[in-house]
Amino acid sequence: MSSVQLATVATTFALVFVGELPDKTAIAGLVLGTRYRWWWAFAGIAAAFLTHVVIAVTAGSLLGLLPERVLQVVVGLVFLAGAVLVWREGNEDEDDEEDEEEAAVTAAEGGAAAIGFWKVAALSYGVIFLAEWGDITQILTANLAARYRDPLSVGLGATLGLWGVGLLSVVGGKALLRVLPMTWIARTAALVMTVLGVVDLVRAARG
Repeated sequence: MSSVQLATVATTFALVFVGELPDKTAIAGLVLGTRYRWWWAFAGIAAAFLTHVVIAVTAGSLLGLLPERVLQVVVGLVFLAGAVLVWREGNEDEDDEEDEEEAAVTAAEGGAAAIGFWKVAALSYGVIFLAEWGDITQILTANLAARYRDPLSVGLGATLGLWGVGLLSVVGGKALLRVLPMTWIARTAALVMTVLGVVDLVRAARG
């Protein structure tokens, strides 16, 4: 599909944004944003997210080559599994996650005393790129690309969703954690994914 479908972009954006908020990569962005200039850190974070979106959309497009009924079953099951993972992730202790991500950032720094834009961007890229592998939003993006068979719209929506969370985390992560109850955000995302999973499985059962 060559044209962008705004409904698909909006749906993907909403699901990925909400799914990424309680995630460990958002905590990593918070840590990076408190240590360095926010736009230095965001440059690397944005590039890492874009890389993962390209990978996920490519995988989802290949998954979309499956027969329709098989695809619906696979997509439905992945949505349900993702709902469980998001629910569990939202119940994890945020302070413990922040400590873990701070330790990861410290380890990646290599103890350098002077650090400039390119080093901060590269550090941020590396931390997020590694943390995002196998992440629920990466799986969710691949699933949506397979479901809608529209890699351009899904890729755009996922990228904007991830960039939005990344920007929030590096600019106002501490304030965000005080205002938004991450547990309820995770539960909302899990509920939406459960509904989508059930819908796809029902469609597959009906043939």
